[in-house]
Amino acid sequence: MHRLAAPFAAVLLVLIALNQDHPLAPAGGLLAADPLLGPAQQTAVADVEQRTAQLREVNRAIWEFAEVGLEETRSSQLLVDQLKQAGFEVTSGISGMPTAFVASYGQGKPVIGILAEYDALPGMSQQMSPQRQPVTPGAPGHACGHSGLGTGALGAVLAVKAALEKHQLPGTIRLYGTPAEETVIGKVYMTLDGRFDDLDVCLHWHPASKNEAWSSSSKALVSAKFTFSGTPAHASVSPHSGRSALDAVELMNVGANFMREHLKEDARIHYVIVNGGGAPNVVPPEATVWYFVRADKHADVEANFGWLREIAEGAAKMTRTTFRVQIDTDCHEVIPNAPLSDLITRNLRAVGAPRFSDEEQLFARRLQEPLREQFGTEFPLAIDDRIHEPAVASEPSKGSTDVGDVSWRVPTGGLRTACLPADSPGHSWQNVASIGSSIGEKGLVYAAKVLALTALDLFERPELVEAARADWKQRTKDLKYFSFIPENQTAPSKIR
Repeated sequence: MHRLAAPFAAVLLVLIALNQDHPLAPAGGLLAADPLLGPAQQTAVADVEQRTAQLREVNRAIWEFAEVGLEETRSSQLLVDQLKQAGFEVTSGISGMPTAFVASYGQGKPVIGILAEYDALPGMSQQMSPQRQPVTPGAPGHACGHSGLGTGALGAVLAVKAALEKHQLPGTIRLYGTPAEETVIGKVYMTLDGRFDDLDVCLHWHPASKNEAWSSSSKALVSAKFTFSGTPAHASVSPHSGRSALDAVELMNVGANFMREHLKEDARIHYVIVNGGGAPNVVPPEATVWYFVRADKHADVEANFGWLREIAEGAAKMTRTTFRVQIDTDCHEVIPNAPLSDLITRNLRAVGAPRFSDEEQLFARRLQEPLREQFGTEFPLAIDDRIHEPAVASEPSKGSTDVGDVSWRVPTGGLRTACLPADSPGHSWQNVASIGSSIGEKGLVYAAKVLALTALDLFERPELVEAARADWKQRTKDLKYFSFIPENQTAPSKIR
């Protein structure tokens, strides 16, 4: 049977706890033939186990490619090749992005999607070393762990396919290759293109410093570039003949900084000047500033971004310049889903978190040491291998993700697994070193198993899909999806 009945729940938890210390247990802590799982679940766990070496190789390859968003050519192609070899139908270059793809296996309902990301961060190149040692100075690196993210998602759909095939289960499993998550682009344009509209449920995961279901929200975000145009002139001989676009950028930034005082506590505004002119002796005829505007609710982002545009208008008037705005992306907050969170938590416990060796614990401690020395941070744990209760939904993440836009269209649930040292800061070189190591490998294998079990639960138990959809309908009943992205605008070809 699929799961033990409720009266045996206590026995189930005890057996799982005992099994985690079994000398023959694989990295995920659960024997592949464990009788606590149904036949399809056992098949999926066994499939991930036998693919562990393959998944390590894929993770390491994407880790070494370290390609930034919208340029993940080799990373995307590697995943596509793996999927085609496994018998998936793959369509590449979707939604106007060469590195986006969708891979599908099976037919009919339900249709369950799993999200894959594989972009790296600029300037974060790092060896698998506990000291700051770039592989190539200034090159990108996987400081958000997306090499493992894409690999774990791949392992999950391959395991689901094996179970669907062997046990002749109806339904369709899809893997969505979503580029440029770090600048929240890929899934937004795929959402606007209707790529997720026929899904019943979408699942996702992310490398982290602990194991838990994703049950909270995130920050909505608008990414926009303001380009001011003026008149060039000799900055010393005839400055009166010029109109400085850089002056306009600087005045806009001053206005934005005064604006901060009057925003809600959850709002965030950040900017970088990506073009400030060519030389000091020439009045800059063009200058560009790139803004991120965030808040817990998209409605607040809409209001704050409107205010920022008015500040840009004021800066243009003060400098007698003109300006234009390029909206790169507009991402919404995640809509959490309690039934999916509960289901994922049960599967995190059913699989059992991986155990880490003394060598892995020591490596994590050495990664933490520079943070302790620089910031005085205390780290009670080297690696947090506990399974946590779902995060409180009333405490949204301070980050943003384009998973949010998917969740506005379809019930969406996710998880995080410990692939990084405990309390590791986001986007750090420590994360690059860890996701490429055996610590990250164990975490991504764990995630693959949990995603696969969760998807199979949804295939085999229609009432779980209905519960997820009912929760989603309740949470979205008063929401109206709005995007600042102009209709029919194509995705950017590059981040910068």
